[in-house]
Amino acid sequence: MYKFLEKYLLIIAMVTGITFHKQLYVFNPVIPYLLSLMLFVTYCRVTWNEVQLTKFHYILLTIQYVGSAAVYLLLKPFNEILAQAVMICILTATATSAPVVTGILGGSIAATATYSIISNLSVAFIAPVFLSVVGKSGDTVSFSASFWYIFQKVMPILLVPFVLALLLAKISPKAHRKVRGAQIVSFYLWATALTIVIGNVTQFVLAHNDGNYSLELTIAGLTLVVCLMQFIFGRKIGSRFNNTVAGGQSLGQKNTVLAIWLTQTYLNPLASLGPGLYVLWQNLVNSWQIWRKKKLEEKVLNE
Repeated sequence: MYKFLEKYLLIIAMVTGITFHKQLYVFNPVIPYLLSLMLFVTYCRVTWNEVQLTKFHYILLTIQYVGSAAVYLLLKPFNEILAQAVMICILTATATSAPVVTGILGGSIAATATYSIISNLSVAFIAPVFLSVVGKSGDTVSFSASFWYIFQKVMPILLVPFVLALLLAKISPKAHRKVRGAQIVSFYLWATALTIVIGNVTQFVLAHNDGNYSLELTIAGLTLVVCLMQFIFGRKIGSRFNNTVAGGQSLGQKNTVLAIWLTQTYLNPLASLGPGLYVLWQNLVNSWQIWRKKKLEEKVLNE
């Protein structure tokens, strides 16, 4: 049963989220606490000396910002909403849960955690300026209000668990070792959070269905392509720095909740279907990666 859950728990979580989306919507306020707790468990595997910016991170940041602008300019002549929907899936920051998945896949948690922090912090500065120009809605919300919203919503979830993990290592090394050895807890917490997130996204997509199925299908197709390309390019770049898994998760796993808020604040609200669908694609990729890793581990054990 345990091995079955390890391989298929994320698929079960996604199916449950889609099926019971109406009931799960009320649990949305719990998500930040689940994320913080699972990051605390994961960060107990990281030391302060491991967290440092490298050339690897700067390359990923360049792709995040230059790539999003290039995709927008490429798609804009065809359809403005389509261009915004796909662009935001590249521009938005790395998911707060990315270090957890990286740890499950055997990658560098420190490298992913570092990029997750710098990615979210940089988006707080750059996204309001960039999106107000693209969406021509700079009067919707001030830069300071936007920055503060992103900072207070994202940074505590990323930084507080890290600080607490470092303090626990200093105050009680024994307790720290116990938490460090219980990494499977973060996996189950993530599956729980994912179930609620998928439920919320399903509710959101259904609520924003305007009947323009050709545009919605195009957005779905292109966000899937962008999702796969970001995972692939991230892994290829990461492999040059001995951070294959961290590269894929840092570039491919996105903070879609933040992306939806940014889209609804600065862009056409229909474009928020892009990140709404992206969360499904990225978690299908994550599910496949975890399933594949467990299968390879079983194969090695059986040889």
